Amino acid sequence: MNSKPPLPPPRWPAPYQAAISFTLDNLGEAQDVLQGAWPHPIGTHPAVSDQLPRMLALLGRHGVRATYFAEAWSLGVYPAAVQALARAGHEVAWHGFQHEVWGGLDEARERESFERSWRAAGELGVRYVGFRPPGGVVNERSWGLLREYGVEYVSPLGEFGMGREGVVVLPFEWKAVDAFWYMEKFGRIRKEHGQREEVLSPEEFKQCLMGKIDETVKTGGFMSILFHPFLQTSEEKFEVMQDVLRRISEDGQIWVAPCKEVAEWVKKHPEVFRSKDSM
Repeated sequence: MNSKPPLPPPRWPAPYQAAISFTLDNLGEAQDVLQGAWPHPIGTHPAVSDQLPRMLALLGRHGVRATYFAEAWSLGVYPAAVQALARAGHEVAWHGFQHEVWGGLDEARERESFERSWRAAGELGVRYVGFRPPGGVVNERSWGLLREYGVEYVSPLGEFGMGREGVVVLPFEWKAVDAFWYMEKFGRIRKEHGQREEVLSPEEFKQCLMGKIDETVKTGGFMSILFHPFLQTSEEKFEVMQDVLRRISEDGQIWVAPCKEVAEWVKKHPEVFRSKDSM
């Protein structure tokens, strides 16, 4: 009697066929202050007072728990916003101390960012599990520091899977980032990725996202969607977020989860995620 070969282990929790994390970046004016480009009182950024509450309401309406990659500098400036995120079940992850471009840091400044960020997080009772490097690049020495500070996953540009030092890689790609479509300074990157150099429309962003969501479900992969509160400046842009949240929350094939939960699953199933998979 011939026995059947064992079925491969499930890639994602049953009954899901794919995993998507809805993520947010940048809390307030941390980067502007670092660059000397914030002329207003500290703690008055409209992205926190106006756009973020509306975004949280949309997330709540669709039952989506997000991951917010926030600069540690902002934790003490906007403690109420951070606490509201935690109460709503969202993950607060790390985005550098003050949005310093990670790929340009020397060894001393990189370690200093870790040290200052962990002190700030400790003062507010935040425990960082994940890190998204500003600029999307992880330095070679970052891996050892991530392990030293107990970071479980990193979310740079790159490939999904198990990274170095036992750190899970949950990447993003430019075309799934609102800034890629909406900001003038991304013109060169748009051109490199086959798009027009000028700023593109919310509708174009939405159509691309919907296509990538379909592709992620088809391939059984992982996708990180990335929105910035300070860029949600029109009804049309909020409609994009609304439509995307509806799409991912109503599809029974998609596991919509904060990055830390996806990372936990990956680490618990090394037989499935032994090597990096392409996006």
